Amino acid sequence: MARLTVNPTRMELRRLKTRLSTATRGHKLLKDKSDEMVRRFMELVRINKSLREEIEGEVADALRGFMLARAVSSAEDIEQVLSMPKVEVTLHAGTKNIMGVDVPDVAISMPAIGDLLPYAFSSAPSDLDNAVIKLSQLTEKLLRLAEVEKTCNMLADEIEKNRRRVNALEYVMIPQLEETIKYILMKLDENERGNLTRLMKVKSMMQERDG
Repeated sequence: MARLTVNPTRMELRRLKTRLSTATRGHKLLKDKSDEMVRRFMELVRINKSLREEIEGEVADALRGFMLARAVSSAEDIEQVLSMPKVEVTLHAGTKNIMGVDVPDVAISMPAIGDLLPYAFSSAPSDLDNAVIKLSQLTEKLLRLAEVEKTCNMLADEIEKNRRRVNALEYVMIPQLEETIKYILMKLDENERGNLTRLMKVKSMMQERDG
């Protein structure tokens, strides 16, 4: 591992030791954060899988209802009774924080089931009633699925960024600092040995002169 280009002084040694201590603490914090983010991500992935499977089954049931209604009514009749929706859905959109990542936080206000149908019961087959009600009930689940999937995508991106930071510290910065500190200590030891040798030589010369 290549070391940093620095002057091998005690002041530089203290500075690098402080940087190494900070980098080591930062690495541990980022590693702990990464582990927790992965745990939360896996929980959301399981929720996402469960929601998707549930929604796909319910959508298939609703579409089956439309097909049965289409079998006993013309396309024009069905289009006519569905062309003027009478309900209003209120969307509440915001964000929430998961491990430092601002992710979507959405909710909707739905009307009562009995108020969902935009037509009189006598004007359409019962299969169409059931299909409309099922799809309307799916609105909140579909919104929740979209929220969870977006959160998973955002957490996955942040996990990857955090992994790169952890790797940069673990495999680049910390080894460089350790190698540089080792180099400075070696140089300081060499200087001390050189100074000691010179002192011993001066002492020997002075003793020879005095003797």
